[in-house]
Amino acid sequence: MTERPAQRTPNRQLAALIAEAGFSNAGLARRVDQLGLEHGLDLRYDKTSVTRWLRGQQPRGTTPALIAEVFTRRLGRRLTAQDLGLDACAPVYAGLEFAAGPEEAVDIVSGLWRKDSGSHAELRKIAFTPAGLVVPSRDWLIGRADEKVARGEAPARVPAQGRPVVPQQRGRAERGPGHRVTSGDIAALRSVAELFRTLDNAYGGGHARQALVRYLEHELEPMLRGTYGEQTGRRLFAAAADLTRLAGWTSYDIAAHGLAQRYFVQALRLSQAAADRAYGAYVLVTMSRQAVYLSHGREAVQLARVAQQGMGSSAPPVVQALLHAAEARGHGVLGEVRACTASLVRAERALEAARPGDDVPYWARFFDEAQLADEFGHCHRDLQQFRAAAQHAERSLQLRPHGLARSRLFCRVVLATARLGLGELDQACQLAAEAAGQAAEMRSVRAVEYVKDFERRLEPYKDAAPARTYRDKVAALS
Repeated sequence: MTERPAQRTPNRQLAALIAEAGFSNAGLARRVDQLGLEHGLDLRYDKTSVTRWLRGQQPRGTTPALIAEVFTRRLGRRLTAQDLGLDACAPVYAGLEFAAGPEEAVDIVSGLWRKDSGSHAELRKIAFTPAGLVVPSRDWLIGRADEKVARGEAPARVPAQGRPVVPQQRGRAERGPGHRVTSGDIAALRSVAELFRTLDNAYGGGHARQALVRYLEHELEPMLRGTYGEQTGRRLFAAAADLTRLAGWTSYDIAAHGLAQRYFVQALRLSQAAADRAYGAYVLVTMSRQAVYLSHGREAVQLARVAQQGMGSSAPPVVQALLHAAEARGHGVLGEVRACTASLVRAERALEAARPGDDVPYWARFFDEAQLADEFGHCHRDLQQFRAAAQHAERSLQLRPHGLARSRLFCRVVLATARLGLGELDQACQLAAEAAGQAAEMRSVRAVEYVKDFERRLEPYKDAAPARTYRDKVAALS
């Protein structure tokens, strides 16, 4: 990496933080290089590089942000490049910060929306960072709801005759700074979320993701920067958390994994502003599912356990089932049979304890017998227990509504994989061909990857007649 010409003033801020962190120059350089690798950067710094920084040279590109992140992780508090006496730049970890307060949270998440709604293709290429899960999940677990989220509230002006004068609202088409957020605004946000959720379930995250992000930028951000009291503000932040998680979910579905991770972290922070502990746990489960998909089983288990710890025993049975199932999936990826089985049993017992009159959050209502059977099927597939995987996948397909097309596709591939593992080649290829046809109708990278995973498993049978027929059917789709 090329460096800027040396400054004459030694960097005492950096020297003080190196001493506080207990780093050697070589140790700091090594950590910066390792963090760079997490982001796909090949940096090759050494102790001489650090010596130059201490003498006042400014590292170029994303390096100042990486150095700041190294110190943030070591010292347990958020540090910026400026705190280290370094020039700021666009940090590669932008969006992974867990904001100190509601205003900062709005600044961070709205910055993500603006960049994502434009032509910033590089944002969708950012790598997923397992280490970036640690600080946000910890801060959520030990944190409390923000004391105050109300914004711009001013008392009514009282003229001499004693009758209050309520400030006039702007026209609905003139939403901007100072716009007073109403219950109707929040109801609209909820309706929009349901619309995009339905589109995502049926057609994949790629169909309407950009429209969702533009909506967040142009409609939700002005609301968050508007005027509202405490109660309305909590509801507004709750809706913002839900929509931001959904933006992350659709990003995850198109394999923009680093971007999705950042959306999830910000949804977690917004849920804290909303004082909605349960929804924060759901966001952590979402993050756990992404970690499972990317084969980071240990991180998936940890996220699920943080969610469980954060909720305690107060969660409704359906939510408890969801949390235990998420942990089971992580154990399944790791091949931990006993731990996976124990978590599945806890999920099953929790769901059995659910009653029709229970107060179940709207976001957990999808977790029913069909979903639990799907979780069992995935776990048994990962543990190579193919007969059990087939039984549970078949049950899930029998129970699952057809509107949840992508979930049914995933389950069909799990069933095809189980049939393949049992040596039932004809059935396996027939099921997989159906799934491939469905994937071709969606804009979902995950759907395509499920099919490709089956095809990799099919490779040892490539010369068999059913495999050849399968390849012909798939070729005809394109």
